[in-house]
Amino acid sequence: MTKIISPTTINGTIDAPASKSSMQRACAAALLHNGKTIIFNAGISNDDKAALSIIATLGATISFKENFLEIISKGIIGNNIADKEIINCGESGLSIRMFTPIAALSTSLITILGSGSLQNRPMDFFDEIFPQFGILIKSNNGKLPLEIKGSLVPKDIKVDGSLSSQFLTGLLFAIGQSVTDQCTITVDNLKSKPYIDLTLHIMKHFGFNIAHHNYERFIINKKNNVENNEIVYNVEGDWSSASFLLVAGAIAGQVTVKGLNIFSTQADRAILQVLQLSNAYVSISEAEITVRKNKLKPFVFDATDCPDLFPPMVALAAYCEGKSVIYGIHRLAAKESDRAKTLQDVFGKMGIQITLQEDDAMIIEGGRINTATVSSHHDHRIAMAAAIAALGAQGDVIITDADAINKSYPKFYEDLKHLESS
Repeated sequence: MTKIISPTTINGTIDAPASKSSMQRACAAALLHNGKTIIFNAGISNDDKAALSIIATLGATISFKENFLEIISKGIIGNNIADKEIINCGESGLSIRMFTPIAALSTSLITILGSGSLQNRPMDFFDEIFPQFGILIKSNNGKLPLEIKGSLVPKDIKVDGSLSSQFLTGLLFAIGQSVTDQCTITVDNLKSKPYIDLTLHIMKHFGFNIAHHNYERFIINKKNNVENNEIVYNVEGDWSSASFLLVAGAIAGQVTVKGLNIFSTQADRAILQVLQLSNAYVSISEAEITVRKNKLKPFVFDATDCPDLFPPMVALAAYCEGKSVIYGIHRLAAKESDRAKTLQDVFGKMGIQITLQEDDAMIIEGGRINTATVSSHHDHRIAMAAAIAALGAQGDVIITDADAINKSYPKFYEDLKHLESS
């Protein structure tokens, strides 16, 4: 799909889409819960659909009601799902890293597939860790497809947390579900700690019993009993997707976003700090957040723990008068694209100079956004970053492969149009 974004002024109010980080973790917890789970504000992105497909394959029954999602499960432990089962994670990095350890609770032979860029992402973490749990694993030289056969036997373990916190999330769910005596995971160099906070918050809601010492040692005890076997969970608004809307307000007018939890553990809540650093007008209340255009100044920010904010931050920096610096580009290589280089390419075509430095810094020199034709590189966040940057451009910006947004925010262009016409 090709999308043409014309320069315009925006002014309006919009509800934040559901958080796919929250939704996918809730799906995992619901699968492992022996009973019924009611999920309100369920997500509709491709990643959310992948998570629902996975838990259905692993034995959960899913019913779509008028205004909520009902999931009934008996858990996984002791279930032979099928003699040989196939799980397809689509392009969801969280799903493959989280559900692979969970699937290993089964004694079935399970093949795990993915599509798009996921096929080239490194998964050798499982090659190294799974044999320690008694899990048989076969990979394609550390990449997909994976073939696993459990079941996982809980034990104390030490892991490297530098690649992605999502691997740890999967282990916490799997060990937390199967442990009978206390187990400990020791983690070196954990990245994206706020995402682990989100994992632990949801797990606690579903009766898991986990504590940690400074994110370096996680103590996992047997799950607590849940009264009535029914759990109700409300998916938060998504700070990752909303960050693009908030930056759009700073660039091109005024935007009010409702449905965001200002006390959320989501890492991308840090966009508020970035907007304030850039001198955008920001008004915050529990009910809504308003961002209005102002004379923007360059900012310096370390995005190591929130790498998904790079694309909206680059769009914001493009409108700041001077050079902005964002640290943490090493976290961008294993995304839907090599995001540091992709951002450099896309924004370079629009007239914005981006320099990638060896000290892990990206330097963005603000200027004028030119009319251009750019590719999303099949990366949802690149497509959205180009679209919001185009709002204040000198002319139309044409985005090819613009439907990449379906991965996380299918209604993005519709919501942007709503703001343009409000």
